Amino acid sequence: MRVLTLLLTLVFAGLTAPAFAAEFSDGEKTEIETIVRDYLLANPEVLEEAFSNLQERRRAEESQAQQQAVTDNRSLLLNSSRQAVIGNPDGDVTLVEFFDYNCGYCRRANDDLKRLIDENPDLRVVLKEFPVLGPPSVEAAQVAIAVNDVAPDRYGEFHDTLISSDGRVDGAAALALVREMGIDTAAVEAAMEDDNVQATIEEVYGLANALGLTGTPSYVVGDSVMVGAVGFETLQAEVNKTTCGELSC
Repeated sequence: MRVLTLLLTLVFAGLTAPAFAAEFSDGEKTEIETIVRDYLLANPEVLEEAFSNLQERRRAEESQAQQQAVTDNRSLLLNSSRQAVIGNPDGDVTLVEFFDYNCGYCRRANDDLKRLIDENPDLRVVLKEFPVLGPPSVEAAQVAIAVNDVAPDRYGEFHDTLISSDGRVDGAAALALVREMGIDTAAVEAAMEDDNVQATIEEVYGLANALGLTGTPSYVVGDSVMVGAVGFETLQAEVNKTTCGELSC
């Protein structure tokens, strides 16, 4: 294996460098390449192993970059003035969720989030409006952000109801819910015209880009970033790690 590593290094790296390649004649280079080729044809599993190692290395690098991005953006993730908070607003542990009202996985995962809040009275949940599924999602997010500005004490109920909707949700559907809940619709519509609404969405897009997030739901707990509807148990384990340093407290 050490010989193979050397040969691969020569073929794929050294032989492409003019100064290094000059040390070998054309015949020697051809012979080395033939030896490597024959070895790989006889032992193709080596390529699988190399590819697997490369994937693991890249995953580790991506995870490290994500953790650094969390560190660099922690204040904006946890304490932005443009965010909605549910659960215990004074809780010692914070979970951040990036979501889209038209995301089917977000809708199913909402039960996991509610259970997490019920079973962890010290949990603070920051909700990031991350509309990635087209204009209807953007419209719904705009209404939700305005609701949080006008009636922050009603936002949790509004969010839970809207994320539990069947079918496509857009601005009209979100405003219909505002009226149904008895929230000041005129005030919400006025708030939607404020620059804060678009600034909030752009802030979340920027955070998602920094963290490498492209889909919903996505979560941040402590230094951990989780993508997809990972389930209650996984979320609880991450909350526990942040709370007591163990998977189970």
